[in-house]
Amino acid sequence: MFKGVYTALVTPFKDGKIDEEAFVSIINDQIAKGVDGVVPVGSTGESPTLTVEEHLHVIDLAVKTVAGRIKVLAGTGANSTTEALAFTKEAEQLGADASLIIAPYYNKPSQDGLFEHFGMLAKSVKFPIVLYSIPGRCGIEIAVPTVKRLAEAYPNIVAIKEAGGNSDRVSQIRAAVKRPDFTILSGDDPLTLSFMAVGAHGVISVASNVIPAEVCKMVRSFAAGNTAEALAIHEKYYPLFKNLFVETNPVPVKAALALMGKCRPDVRLPLFRLTEKSQAIVKQTLTDLGII
Repeated sequence: MFKGVYTALVTPFKDGKIDEEAFVSIINDQIAKGVDGVVPVGSTGESPTLTVEEHLHVIDLAVKTVAGRIKVLAGTGANSTTEALAFTKEAEQLGADASLIIAPYYNKPSQDGLFEHFGMLAKSVKFPIVLYSIPGRCGIEIAVPTVKRLAEAYPNIVAIKEAGGNSDRVSQIRAAVKRPDFTILSGDDPLTLSFMAVGAHGVISVASNVIPAEVCKMVRSFAAGNTAEALAIHEKYYPLFKNLFVETNPVPVKAALALMGKCRPDVRLPLFRLTEKSQAIVKQTLTDLGII
């Protein structure tokens, strides 16, 4: 089962190329701080601006760095089923533990199209698939009846990253999908506790790039029934959860990691560095929390 904390990794850049040294260091720090898994080349990893070769190289580097110590949930989605299929097959061959597949974006398929898209991917690999619904980026959601159909038809579709900003979706999915092994992961750091309160099993987190140990403690405290401790952690770090989205992800989290000395703040166009106002917000947040 996919539960706990999975860090949606940034892809560090240096002089326009992937900064492998920084990437490996970030992963090793994540493992040392107790996360359950890492997610290379998702939205936070700037997958839309990586070449095919870079995309697969980042997955390969993550798998080799992790070396079986935690799970690697590789981002392999695309708005072309053929492209998503190629990425997903390659991720399985490279040794990833599972694939995170975003709903196709821009072309806005119907729910039947989504069912066929994810179904084709599920039939073509043996390892687990985690659905990723984020209508704010894709223009569509994976509707609850579609999640139900997919979970019933394909045993290797085992979870969903729910990033629609609505905890009621968690309740709807739990009511619709009866498989005990099917898990729901929050895709929004500010909503992790509210999602878990109605049955989610953890988070694929942006904030855990910055505070992995604290996000792990929050999620595990809540899962163990220590809700007061979990709420205290949430309340303390809520400003960080919010301000890491002061501009489009992953620009703020890369700026935060740069202030911490973990990587450069570089992003690829069309993403652009933070405005001075947003940079000041991120820096003040890290300072107030004693992170820097």
